[in-house]
Amino acid sequence: MDEPLIELQNITFTYPGAPCPVFQDFNFQLLPGKHIGLIGPNGCGKTTLLHLIMGLLRPQAGKIVIFGQEVSKEKDFVAVRQKVGLLFQNADDQLFCPTVMEDVAFGPLNQGKSPAEAIRIARETMERLGLHGFEERVTYKLSGGEKKLVSLATVLAMQPQLLLLDEPTSGLDEQTKHRLIHILQNLDIAYMIVSHERDFLNHTVKECCHVHATCCTSA
Repeated sequence: MDEPLIELQNITFTYPGAPCPVFQDFNFQLLPGKHIGLIGPNGCGKTTLLHLIMGLLRPQAGKIVIFGQEVSKEKDFVAVRQKVGLLFQNADDQLFCPTVMEDVAFGPLNQGKSPAEAIRIARETMERLGLHGFEERVTYKLSGGEKKLVSLATVLAMQPQLLLLDEPTSGLDEQTKHRLIHILQNLDIAYMIVSHERDFLNHTVKECCHVHATCCTSA
C-alpha cells in the first residue's frame, strides 16, 4: 500500500473560547494520486482541516504526518508549504502584489528560482489558465472570477506535489467553472477540494469524504 501523502492521527483541535472542540481524536489519510472532495455542513471543520495541514492552525493533541515526516513546528510547515499548494476561499487573502505577474512569480522566486526563470514559469502557468495578457493587470481591479484564477496560478506556479482547494468555485460564473473543471481534470497531482457544489465535485473528484466535527461553531 502506498504511503499516505497526508496523515492526521487522533487530532484534537479547539478554537480559543469555543465551548467544545471542532475535532476530537480525528483521523484522516490522503493517498498519492487521489482526488478527494470534502463535504459537510457549514462550520464543521472543512476549512479548519486544510489550515491544520498547512500549519496555519495547530492542534492541541495528535500528530500530523506529511510526505512521511511528522510536522509540528513552524520550520516543518515552511517546508510543507513549498510542496503543498493551498487555494484560499477568498482570493483577496492570497493576492498581495500590485500586478498579476508579480503575484504569480512570487512563489517561484520564494523557492529560489532566478527572476528570469520565475517569470518563465509564471507566463507558462498563466497561459495554461487562459490568463495570457494579464501580466500587467492590477490585481485588485480584477473581477472575482479573474482573481480566483490568478490565485490558482500563484499556487500552480510553485509546482506543488499536492493541491488543497477551499471552495474554489465561489463567485465564479459558469464559463469560468467549466474552465476550472478542465484544469483540474488535467492535473497529474493529488488534490483535495472543499466544496458545497456536488455537480462540480462530480466532475473533479473520484470520492468524497464527509467531515464530521464534534462542534459546528467555526469553519
